Amino acid sequence: MTTGTDSATSLFAAAARHFQAGRMADAEAGFRKLIEASPDNVDALNNLGMILGVQDRHREAVEFLQRAIELNPAQSSAHSNLGMVFQALGRFDEAIASYRRALQTKPDFTAAWSNLVYASSFVSRTSAANLLEEAKRYGELAGRLARPFAAWPNTPVPERRLRIGLVSGDFRQHPVGNFLVNVLSALASTASDRIELIAYSIFPGSDAVTERIRACCREWHGVGGFPDASLAHRIHDDRIDILLDLSGHTAHNRLPMFAWKPAPVQATWLGYLGTTGVAAIDYLIADALTLPPSAEAGVTEKIWRLPESYVCFTPPDAGVPVMPLPALSNGHLTFGSFNNLSKMNDDVVALWAKILIAVPDSRLFLKAGQLGESSIREDVAARFAAHGIAGERLILKGLVAREDHLAQHHRVDIALDPFPYPGITTTVENLWMGVPVLTLAGESFLSRQGSGLLTHAGLPEWIASDREDYVARAVAKSGDLDGLNRLRQGLRQGIASSPIFDAPRFARQFEVALRGMWTKWCEQRI
Repeated sequence: MTTGTDSATSLFAAAARHFQAGRMADAEAGFRKLIEASPDNVDALNNLGMILGVQDRHREAVEFLQRAIELNPAQSSAHSNLGMVFQALGRFDEAIASYRRALQTKPDFTAAWSNLVYASSFVSRTSAANLLEEAKRYGELAGRLARPFAAWPNTPVPERRLRIGLVSGDFRQHPVGNFLVNVLSALASTASDRIELIAYSIFPGSDAVTERIRACCREWHGVGGFPDASLAHRIHDDRIDILLDLSGHTAHNRLPMFAWKPAPVQATWLGYLGTTGVAAIDYLIADALTLPPSAEAGVTEKIWRLPESYVCFTPPDAGVPVMPLPALSNGHLTFGSFNNLSKMNDDVVALWAKILIAVPDSRLFLKAGQLGESSIREDVAARFAAHGIAGERLILKGLVAREDHLAQHHRVDIALDPFPYPGITTTVENLWMGVPVLTLAGESFLSRQGSGLLTHAGLPEWIASDREDYVARAVAKSGDLDGLNRLRQGLRQGIASSPIFDAPRFARQFEVALRGMWTKWCEQRI
């Protein structure tokens, strides 16, 4: 007969397997059943809270995670998971405090350190020097836990075919996946005799984007369950010449594994807008607009700049057309932001409220996963009400399917970029749908993303120099409906051949960069 303890162990293992396989509903049901049988099971409470957070059910998640912490204040993973939920809610002070409590109970908790670094980048008052210091502390920890390779079996011949390793948990319908598809396809079709692409996939699930990326790769390895040491040895044995981190401090990252230095050349690209702090990562791939020399002091890596844009987006497959400017028919101007709500800090709310006040009868359309919860919609309305903006001037919508998401742009006249963490995917999707984006120029790699994208798109007049200029430009642009409509109708065609959409052009430049990194390593070995 199965004992109570055996039954609980079996239930937990089954629910955990569902979670690892991406079957969230089954995982949730399993942990709830376990909690019904054992209400004080801290691990079950913690895991259920994490699952609810992943599904954007943040209020419920907080309840279960706080219960787990009450039962066991030393449960470091519950503190970290609670921090991630607070972060998604835009409650960054509480998120950072939770990560610090996780580190107090487990000082070598690299995931909590990584979350702390990431969360700090959203806070306007965090200086570049403080961000760099947090990243360095993380990197020092990762370095202490690793046993780096000092020699590699790779032959230092500059001209030979290169084995390029890609490490990511986002080879799927995700901003990183959407940026990768056309670039990897172009590399696979034009450079296969010079470059081999080897993917190390961290996330267990797959979708149509996964299959498109897989088709571009010579080898595909699902390695989500590999410990850092095992994965590092696998990559080293695979003779990877250049290993690319595509996550930085975002979810599913394997930065501690990069500290083992399994490949002779390592670089971070695309998935994160700041320094990793990991000394074993040689390069950060950027461009001159997003990371000028004045911003180099904020990173630990050497900068390898591409000659134009450092990112190139894959146009959506959905055949959603560009429609006429909505203000022409509905009689009012609609601003919009489809960014993650966590980017909408108090400074952003205050500035956007000024714009709404300065443009009478205008609306603000916000769409984000968090807005699927009624309590969060109420919170957002209250935040704007504190600045004199009535609720009827806000349009609040949760996530929708991708084709419907693109169609929502038909309701937006001008997109507003948040700060200091601007949009990237949202910006290029706005442009593709004919919606210009007003961004605030910053000084760091993170805060200059909008400046880079809009310059490459041929829209430098949509880059504000400061907050007053941001409001002034919003008011001026909203007063020229005919000009906005003309821009809207020609924008997609105009940007299709720009550096941020021309994948063959980007692939050629990216290949040159990879060859340059490799040649430099070879020269150091001769």
